[in-house]
Amino acid sequence: MNDLSLYNGIGSNSNKLAVPGSGINSAFDYNNFSGINDQYSNKLGTSPQSNFFNNQNMNIGSPSTSTKNNIDKIMLIRKQLLLQEQMLQRELANSNYGKSNQVSSPVVSSPIVHNQSNNNDSNHTPRSALLEEFRNNKLKKYELKDIIGNIVEFSGDQHGSRFIQQKLETANNEDKQMVFDEIKQKALHLMTDVFGNYVIQKFFEYGSASQKAVLAKIMEGHVLSLSLQMYGCRVVQKALEHIQEEQQAKLIKELDGSVLKCVKDQNGNHVIQKAIERVAPEHIQFIIDAFHGQVYSLATHPYGCRVIQRIFENCTNEHESLLEELHHYTFNLIQDQYGNYVIQHVLEHGKPEDKSLVISKVIGQILILSKHKFASNVIEKCVTNGTREERQKMIDEVIQIKSDGSSDLINMMKDQFANYVVQKMLDVVDKDQHDLLISKIKPHLQSLKKYTYGKHLIQRLELEINSNRE
Repeated sequence: MNDLSLYNGIGSNSNKLAVPGSGINSAFDYNNFSGINDQYSNKLGTSPQSNFFNNQNMNIGSPSTSTKNNIDKIMLIRKQLLLQEQMLQRELANSNYGKSNQVSSPVVSSPIVHNQSNNNDSNHTPRSALLEEFRNNKLKKYELKDIIGNIVEFSGDQHGSRFIQQKLETANNEDKQMVFDEIKQKALHLMTDVFGNYVIQKFFEYGSASQKAVLAKIMEGHVLSLSLQMYGCRVVQKALEHIQEEQQAKLIKELDGSVLKCVKDQNGNHVIQKAIERVAPEHIQFIIDAFHGQVYSLATHPYGCRVIQRIFENCTNEHESLLEELHHYTFNLIQDQYGNYVIQHVLEHGKPEDKSLVISKVIGQILILSKHKFASNVIEKCVTNGTREERQKMIDEVIQIKSDGSSDLINMMKDQFANYVVQKMLDVVDKDQHDLLISKIKPHLQSLKKYTYGKHLIQRLELEINSNRE
């Protein structure tokens, strides 16, 4: 009988204490004490609890004894049993029952050691004696040949996986093949394993062309499920970086019909991004096609906005229709928490005509958009990436004096977001435009000092003005 079976269930119920019987767990019920000496004395006498009963000079009274005395004695016994239970738990925690409980493994050649540790990487599965020794013996220098027969197990272990990864980077072809021969049968499982996926990735980086091809072949028919899985998506990305174009095309084609599902998935979106970056445009046209009519919903999605940006970066000839669709929603996207990043991307990396089209849609709305948490970032990019003439239009708009004597420029300097737009203007405009802005701000310096968000900007301007005087 496994010694640990004596303690299964201890602490699982405050009203029950595990009592060792004939190989199964019995339970001592505190709620039924009638005839306790007759029912349990023999059983308890065979366990560590027997010391408690043998050393007590106490008998539980018969039904005719005072009820109060019975209750007092029962409560005393209950407290002492609970104390005994705690002692047993401590003994269990300090014992190492696993070392004496070894059986042959049906998968690996080494005997299995039942792991009692609470380490997250153990996953509550038994380790072979070889892996246990590897983890505990820090002095011995291991080589890949030392763990043959246990490669799969090591790949699924935190420390074993790291060891294999490091060795594969410098291993000779013979050693790599030796490892590969073991893992290829379990490759699909390792691709979705928290530690095993890194070993598979190393083979895509350092393996031979034939090994990469074999792994890619194993992935066929499973690309969608792998792409949607936390660790599998990393393997798919690594494969797309290192396999031949023909296999790239074959694997990525499996996502046809599920593009939007992948784009909106926290794992799958990375695979779509990688495909856009690494696979030839003619093989990913189905991805572009899936975006038609979906640009706004994807641009305002936390993952979709990333994929849209990758398309604009890499599919220069294919994204024109998507850009045209995007321009219909520019004003709304500028103010969206995710869409604003797509518009910023167009302003930074787009063609001059696309940048100008965006800027034309913010002219006349500079103050409102500059005071908006998300839109203010776009206005900064408009200032940075616009032509001199476009900057001048923006400056003219904000310095215009209103009927009450105020201007948008002064209002912007008081605002928590818009003040950064003013700073950006002062940073990137030419000298004439810079001097014009300073001349409009200078008369208001003293009044602006009382506003929290304008203070640091005022300090900067005062230093600049004093410097010019000198």
